[in-house]
Amino acid sequence: MLVVRVNSLKPLEWAPFPSQNSFSWPWVLVRKRSKVRPLTSSQVAAGDQREPQIMSKVIDSHLHVWASPQEAAEKYPYFPGQVPSLPGHVDYLLECMEEAGVDGALIVQPINHKFDHSYVTSVLKKFPSKLVGCCLANPAEDGSGIKQLEDLVLKDDYRAVRFNPYLWPTGEKMTNEIGKALFSKAGELGVPVGFMCMKGLDLHLQEIEELCTEFPSTVVLLDHLAFCKPPNNDEERPSFSELLKLSRFPQVYVKFSALFRVSRNRYPYEDLSQVLAQLVSSYGAHRVMWGSDFPYVVPECGYKEAREAVHLLAKQGHLPPSATEWILGKTIMQLFDGKWSSVVTC
Repeated sequence: MLVVRVNSLKPLEWAPFPSQNSFSWPWVLVRKRSKVRPLTSSQVAAGDQREPQIMSKVIDSHLHVWASPQEAAEKYPYFPGQVPSLPGHVDYLLECMEEAGVDGALIVQPINHKFDHSYVTSVLKKFPSKLVGCCLANPAEDGSGIKQLEDLVLKDDYRAVRFNPYLWPTGEKMTNEIGKALFSKAGELGVPVGFMCMKGLDLHLQEIEELCTEFPSTVVLLDHLAFCKPPNNDEERPSFSELLKLSRFPQVYVKFSALFRVSRNRYPYEDLSQVLAQLVSSYGAHRVMWGSDFPYVVPECGYKEAREAVHLLAKQGHLPPSATEWILGKTIMQLFDGKWSSVVTC
């Protein structure tokens, strides 16, 4: 097992320590000069107060917001051809979060506004302790996206960036010169890179492995289980097996998110209980995080229900409560250096 040391806007460093049980072995992140180290079992049992603790909160690691039709007409226009088919404005999100008892969230820049981050930036500035931003990488051939990424992180306080491989120029891969420059810059800035493998992990596996190998200081988030459905036959097993094998890269995390997209069943998506158990077995609960994919999840099963499904699936997968706590909030809080620590629990 490896520990992550995260300094705001600085490169991530990895320091190894002997493997321990990933369910019950808490990690503590101490900023700046203090060392990052696990608590001993005696400290856990005694409730040792000498180390800062990550409070138990529920944080949604993956959702979107976009302007209302009125806001789009007045100030934050949609990208041509990307008018949303359902509401996703921030007030609606906050209502859903309050009802579901979700304390904070990572907003992923939506395709509806493409590379215009002005709406999400306005939301982040309005709710800085509750909402954190993940920008969208612009792989333009002129390299302008590299400066845009730097500005979004340094000036607007975005804390992650999404790689959408389908935005790369036709015939180009995420491992081209621009892709590697963006990925390297993310590592320099200390922001994770999220991969959206909507058309299948197998199409992008080689690119992800190459980037992880060449730039090990850049943390990776695999959105929506890398779109790997529970395997039904021998033909489908290799893709899920590759997802599990990516755990060999200590900087890779998995979003247990958008369950309605990867399950073959209706809510509560019971075919994902063993998938979750296998993810935790391979990665450890401290590298798995829940995400809803709001607002798309609302008509599918409901926002509150999306959170409740995690408890049910964890129980069916025989995971201990400590693992569920990591998945529902502690993992992303640890990764983002306690970003939501000031949020009052719902």
